[in-house]
Amino acid sequence: MQAGENAGATEVNVQQIKNVWAGLDTRKRLMAIGATLAVIFTFFLMSMVANKPSMQLLYAGLESSSAGDVVSALEQSAVDYEIRGGSIYVPSNKRDELRMTLASQGLPANGGKGYELLDSLSGFGTTSQMFDAAYWRAKEGELARTIVANPHVSQARVHIANTGSNPFQRTIEPTASVSVTPMGTPVTPAQANAIRFLVASAVAGLAVDNVAVIDANGALIGSPEAAAAAGAGTDDRSQTLRERVLRLVEARVGHGNAVVEISVETVTDTESIREKRIDPESRVAISTDVEERTDSSQNQAGEVTVASNIPDGDAGTGEGSRANTNATRERVNYEVSETEKEIVRGPGAIKRLTVAVLVNGVTTEIAEGQTEFQPRPEEELEALRELISSAVGFDPNRGDVITLKSMDLPNVEPEGTAVTASFFDNLYFDVMSIIQMAALALVALILGLFVVRPILAGNGASVRSLAAPDGSTVDGGLPELPHMAGGDANFMTNPDLGANIALDGEIDSGGQGGFEPMGELPGMGDGLNSFGGGMSADPVDRLRSMIGDRQEETVQILRGWLEENNEERAG
Repeated sequence: MQAGENAGATEVNVQQIKNVWAGLDTRKRLMAIGATLAVIFTFFLMSMVANKPSMQLLYAGLESSSAGDVVSALEQSAVDYEIRGGSIYVPSNKRDELRMTLASQGLPANGGKGYELLDSLSGFGTTSQMFDAAYWRAKEGELARTIVANPHVSQARVHIANTGSNPFQRTIEPTASVSVTPMGTPVTPAQANAIRFLVASAVAGLAVDNVAVIDANGALIGSPEAAAAAGAGTDDRSQTLRERVLRLVEARVGHGNAVVEISVETVTDTESIREKRIDPESRVAISTDVEERTDSSQNQAGEVTVASNIPDGDAGTGEGSRANTNATRERVNYEVSETEKEIVRGPGAIKRLTVAVLVNGVTTEIAEGQTEFQPRPEEELEALRELISSAVGFDPNRGDVITLKSMDLPNVEPEGTAVTASFFDNLYFDVMSIIQMAALALVALILGLFVVRPILAGNGASVRSLAAPDGSTVDGGLPELPHMAGGDANFMTNPDLGANIALDGEIDSGGQGGFEPMGELPGMGDGLNSFGGGMSADPVDRLRSMIGDRQEETVQILRGWLEENNEERAG
């Protein structure tokens, strides 16, 4: 039963569509066909846009060879990708998976090859020079990979100059140079110093001062001179001291009631002092040498003859002389007290501090609606001065100055409009969804204004422009209905007579101009009285509304009029 009712309703809808289509002229039919095609094309285009995956960045700033390897891997994996300049985009739902897959394949190789170069070397046919060259290439590649891992560096190349072990060459210290290409912002001196320490620590015997870092513009960054100048940190130190003093003072006077300015004068020169002191009064014996010598001699008396030279001969007789000599010599070596001191002073030491602090006073109410400003007591200012001295490391021998004053600080209203959080800031809008909804609304608006409205307006105009068989019209084109058989002179003055109107369009043969009732129109009489709710009570308006709702019955009535007119002319 339900299926039969649905089939009947479908047939009625199809018949109504056919009737509406039959009532359209060629221009309106073309407009309807064009509107239908436009709607289909719009929905097809929107479905394509909605089904198209959103693309996200996979890699950017790769070298040409590395980018080609990544693209080849994506093609082999049958993954959609887009190349925009030097960037590679892939679907957002596959980006993380592709990064891990490519990383397992060693892609992208941005820093060149590393220690894998040594895997290709064999023991046969590889000389020591070839091995050394491959080793240093691998070392440079590994260092470049480590540097590129920094998010602020996109590309890097490392060159190491090492003399090797040559017995006929004097020892020469190794040097290195690093060329970096920043990701976006320039490489800071602090980052360059970190790169220098990294390279120096990875190469044995390489000093930090022998590593040069060069940016993409060919400028030297992070040099020892620049590092020394940056070590002074004048601005950073001033800001740190200012925040420290401001936090301390505002804890007493309240937020916004203090202004602190600190000027730090630092030493920018490098000073080396070597001092040697000798104290002659403080002698110390470091060595003692004692030498003793004893000599003994004897002389005989008498003359010396030939017999004296004969071994057994008689020597000269007489008394002789004997001599003994003793000598002692002592040598003591002394050293005086000697002190050597070398002092190297680099830049960055505080030479002088100047601190200026302005605090707001106290406002007291002296009368109703009247206030009086009073500066803070001197005891309170002195206590604040002591706290500030301790916070900044005040040193009078250095010439430091602290100025603390209490004055009236006016309330300055901020210029412009304060930024407030909007309701829409808490909502998340998808740009593509908004564009799709706007396009759909625009298409619906265009169809409603330029297609549906002209068709409806044209149908109403065609109904209103129909004329009666005798050519007379009523109120802007509505035909005047013929006289009813009941004797009423005007149908429009008695709308309740609509219940007796025949729907088949046959004419009453009595010649009275009325219709032979072939059946009542259901609810006609009541419908004319209650149709439209709050609409105008004018019968003409109600008749227009009824004609618009019951076009088939109206057409049959008009056809009956035309047939009657033709019969009268033929007779």
